[in-house]
Amino acid sequence: MNQESLVEYGSRRVIITITAIMCALLEIVDATIVNVALNDMKGNLGATLNEIGWVITAYAIGNVIIVPMTSWLSQQFGRRNYFAASIIIFTVASFLCGNSTNLWELVLFRFIQGLGGGALLVTSQTIITEVYPPEKRGMAQAIYGLGVIIGPTLGPPLGGYIVENFSWPYIFYINLPLGIIAASLTLQFVRSPKYGEKQSARQIDWAGIAFLALAVSSLQYILERGQEDDWFSSPVILALTVTSAISFYLFIWREWTCENPIVDLHVLRNGNLRIGTILSFILGFGLYGSTFIIPLYLQTSLRWNAQQAGMIMIPAALVTAFMMPVIGKLILKGIKPYYMAAAGMFFFFLYSIWGSKIISPVTGEGDFFWMLMLRGLAMSMLFIPITTMSLSTLKGQDIGKGASFTGMMRQLGGSFGIAIITTFMSHQNAQHRADLVVNMTAENVNLAQRQAGLTYNMMQHGMAPNQASAAANYVLDMGVMGQASILTYRDVFLYIGIMFLLCVPFILMIRSGKTKVDMSEAMH
Repeated sequence: MNQESLVEYGSRRVIITITAIMCALLEIVDATIVNVALNDMKGNLGATLNEIGWVITAYAIGNVIIVPMTSWLSQQFGRRNYFAASIIIFTVASFLCGNSTNLWELVLFRFIQGLGGGALLVTSQTIITEVYPPEKRGMAQAIYGLGVIIGPTLGPPLGGYIVENFSWPYIFYINLPLGIIAASLTLQFVRSPKYGEKQSARQIDWAGIAFLALAVSSLQYILERGQEDDWFSSPVILALTVTSAISFYLFIWREWTCENPIVDLHVLRNGNLRIGTILSFILGFGLYGSTFIIPLYLQTSLRWNAQQAGMIMIPAALVTAFMMPVIGKLILKGIKPYYMAAAGMFFFFLYSIWGSKIISPVTGEGDFFWMLMLRGLAMSMLFIPITTMSLSTLKGQDIGKGASFTGMMRQLGGSFGIAIITTFMSHQNAQHRADLVVNMTAENVNLAQRQAGLTYNMMQHGMAPNQASAAANYVLDMGVMGQASILTYRDVFLYIGIMFLLCVPFILMIRSGKTKVDMSEAMH
């Protein structure tokens, strides 16, 4: 290869790297940028707290369904074509999300966006790996890893800035120019590797795909709507519960017996991976759940704007970004990953307990700083160690299958986590409000004095006595709802913390393996 060809090849490699990182950032940023805009969406679209959670969970469901199919789709259509098609689907769905006129339109387009985005993170790393020679792959993966780590940091503050200075549809519109550029560069510069014989339509595991989609979507609906529809007294909830249970059973049976399964469950014979998938699910639950709940609390209870709610997450995210490479190096030097993961789970427990203690109607910005820094440290001690432990006793192709499985379970944990948290909050809000209202009786002297004071003040501003009394009752009721909301947020933090604490003994049950796991793969 002459000098000119080397320069051309080097330039192509740089362009492909930039394109892949851009696509990975698009997917990661879009998963978190929505969080700080939920409050504005809720008011603008006339949605309830339970309903607005679908904006996040629909995207996650799309991801969960498509990620296990990514390898097969790449083989069927060629990696370049599939990657470019995913970018185009993601970009078009972003435009449609911004143009949504009601909540359920937005949820549908977010699901389609998730189907397109599911391939971006998985395929972009594979493309970078293939385009670099073995001796330079470490550097390439380090660059990619830095982009992936920065992505979640950019989401909340960027979303907050856009919501405050423009409006929530623009959090989707910013994807349009980047998506068009990425698709053009992909079609021009990315090359597909030569695959083996493609599967015919008869060999495709259509039944497995259908069972997985039906099981996940039914269960998600149950979790989202169960509280509002009074659970099993609703025929729809009851029917979907049966549908979900049967679909999961058929999915497991199909994938266990199918010759070409869409998800190879045989790898779960490995004990470490079985425990690792559970831990990955819980990690996703805590990661996405806490990222969802903190901006919501700051905006609804403390009346922060979207930009303030996003900016407060930056220091903790930077701690995670700084510590993850350090954790990776410590594991390579021989520190047992299950010790780190156990410590990470315990630190996340302490963070959650800390959060349950400081939440109040007057919590200040300074109260969150060290609590969120502890969260950032805990997350850095969980990502790589859990993946490393899960894969440590696998060999050959099973390592890739196991990594895909833990990634899917982490995403599924986040999806279900948000749904469970919103349902739990609705229940606890009602329960705490009922408990507080019990004390609002005529015999309560303090309450009577406060009501009389509010009524008098409103009459001084020109209200008639009946109007002033009704307004005073309304103010008192709003105060009760606010107090019930604070107690509910405390409960959420407390129970998430307990869940993480209960994981520590399971982590210590994992056996040490001799398999050398690629740290870049573990980080991914």
